Amino acid sequence: MTMILNSTTKSTRCLYHSTISEFIQSKNTEILGELVSSYHGSSLTTTNESWEEEIRILKDVLEAWKNENAHIIFEYAIPRLGKRIDVVLLLKGIVFCLEFKVGKSEALQNDVEQVLDYALDLKNFHLYSGNKPIAPILIPTKHNKSVANIQPSVYNDGISNPIIASEITLKTVIELILESMQCEFDHEQWGQNWIISPYVPTPTIVEAARTLYENHSVEDITKHEADKASTDATINYLLKVIEDSKKSKRKSICFVTGVPGAGKTLVGLDVAIKQTYKDGEKEKDNGAIYLSGNGPLVAVLTEALAQDNQKKCRLKGEQKNLSDSRREVSEFIQIIHRYRDNMLAKIKNPVENGVLEIDPQKARKYKESGYGEVEHIAIFDEAQRTWTHERLALYLKRGGTYGNKLKVPNFPMSEAAFLIWSLDQREDWAVIICLVGGGQEINTGEAGISEWINALNTQFKHWNVFISNKLTEPEYAEGKINELLENNIKVTNSDNLHLSVSMRSFRAESLSSFIHSLLSFNNDAISLYKDIQQKGYPIFLTRNIETARMWLRKNARGTQQTGILVSKVAARFKPQAVNVIAQGDENAVHWFLEDKTDIRSSNYLEEAATEIQVQGLELDYACILWDADMRYNNHTWDFFKFNGKTKWIPENNLNNQKYMLNAYRVLLTRARQGIIICVPNGNPRLNSEGFPEDATRLPEFYDCTYKYFKSIGIEEI
Repeated sequence: MTMILNSTTKSTRCLYHSTISEFIQSKNTEILGELVSSYHGSSLTTTNESWEEEIRILKDVLEAWKNENAHIIFEYAIPRLGKRIDVVLLLKGIVFCLEFKVGKSEALQNDVEQVLDYALDLKNFHLYSGNKPIAPILIPTKHNKSVANIQPSVYNDGISNPIIASEITLKTVIELILESMQCEFDHEQWGQNWIISPYVPTPTIVEAARTLYENHSVEDITKHEADKASTDATINYLLKVIEDSKKSKRKSICFVTGVPGAGKTLVGLDVAIKQTYKDGEKEKDNGAIYLSGNGPLVAVLTEALAQDNQKKCRLKGEQKNLSDSRREVSEFIQIIHRYRDNMLAKIKNPVENGVLEIDPQKARKYKESGYGEVEHIAIFDEAQRTWTHERLALYLKRGGTYGNKLKVPNFPMSEAAFLIWSLDQREDWAVIICLVGGGQEINTGEAGISEWINALNTQFKHWNVFISNKLTEPEYAEGKINELLENNIKVTNSDNLHLSVSMRSFRAESLSSFIHSLLSFNNDAISLYKDIQQKGYPIFLTRNIETARMWLRKNARGTQQTGILVSKVAARFKPQAVNVIAQGDENAVHWFLEDKTDIRSSNYLEEAATEIQVQGLELDYACILWDADMRYNNHTWDFFKFNGKTKWIPENNLNNQKYMLNAYRVLLTRARQGIIICVPNGNPRLNSEGFPEDATRLPEFYDCTYKYFKSIGIEEI
């Protein structure tokens, strides 16, 4: 029997698929041969042995349905998770996700979560599975316990609770599921349609980075529905600027804007990897480096990629230390301060007459690169967060804290200007890509995008400037970009440099618009909230942190991640039994990357992260614990900082107010699948003398904010 393999399998996301009838009639060796030949890379002996067992077991189990119009699919790729489903069985309108643990007798929690993750991924991102019942089954083949009752999920989304079966009980489990999850379906076409159905994932940045780094390609993980924006146009535009700059031996700088969660970091990583790994081989001469001033983001990405790289090497039988993997990853992902310090080590010190110069005693000049770094292309994520001249000069006067402890008195440049200067040392060509978040400056001394423009206008007039057509809007440089660039003749505008659609929340594209309206008191906040709710993105309000914790635990399934978020100015969170994770990038790494068994994990809901630790990263479900630092007052926000002892003090500095507002903007846009805002009741009790028991948490500090959220229509639980 000829199977439908050669012409179709290669173009699908699986290694093998056929009807059940064809599967049963085919020789086991033929099926195994197709799996091995379709596998990318060399399959291991243990993998082949597992496939042999799965084929044997399934042929026996599926004999009863050999005459059904049903399909079997081996190794269906889930790019978002960087994994493959062992077997997908399409039978009587039900999608069975089968995860085999050949030779195992125990059902581990991680394995149950794994198969549930597969089911959730298909439900959310596989178009033809969205309205189909899905049954995740874990199969430790030697499992010796009786079959549990088939329980419908409390989530009412068509996904059954994960079921555990063995090679002996699998047939019985399938029969029970078919009986309990009966549905109507197109008997003739549904199997074929499922196989060719669009798969439109929206990965977290960690998931995306893992897939990019492993495959050196963004294919599959940035695909979006046809009616939604894609990062493809932006990536292609940037690659064209790079190629043109290389051919014409010129310097260029691009400013990419985007709504929160639109994929700016993903674009930067993709360009860095595409330039560094062309045709799968590493290119040193034309490579790119991805830089960020966001320490936690760099630390989390580096550790995630390093751990993933080490695991994959070990699976291949290669010995690799985690430290070696970290070093390899850090070649193209770096904290911006270390990159900056590397160039600082080359300058004449002290600086004379306010002019930076290379000290030929400290640096070697190369024929084409001059005194520049190896990379032609530097990608600066969150470029709006580079430091002002004042902050950088003070930092360098003290001697810094990141790398060489070098003291540089009277430093003459802002960080943006110095970064352009660093690339300008190349004598051939260079490209800078600035990824810009609007309204997301969150730290004192962050210059915003205007500092880049000022440097280009005054010191680097020979650079070609490519800007997003949205860079002129108020959240970027206070809307003064046109004014700043009006005399710069090297400016090109392009709408390809703006990412308008949030990829973070696949359930609610209008989330960022709603958060903007909520914080700005716009009249459309009510209608935007209703729209978001209708699209299935829940936003709830509570006054009880335990209610918030219960909501998070109830909604998160599989390995979906939850966490509590607070602003860095928040001070009275301890009465809510919440601790803020300590500074230090390693703490953010544990908070984001450890699993549910580790008390350092965000999922324990004991430690909260601030905007500093989560900017650029994501959770699935989040609780935003709203403190008394920002209070609603008649369509304005009043800002306060705690004195660390007895009272809140009004914050009147306009820049600090902007940072505090932006902090909540960041916190409210971290969750992909839903948020709950907790505005505490405060403490209304009086002591025996008739004074407030806790004057730092008076109910009036919180009540107006709570009432404002209620007035928008946010539902309370």
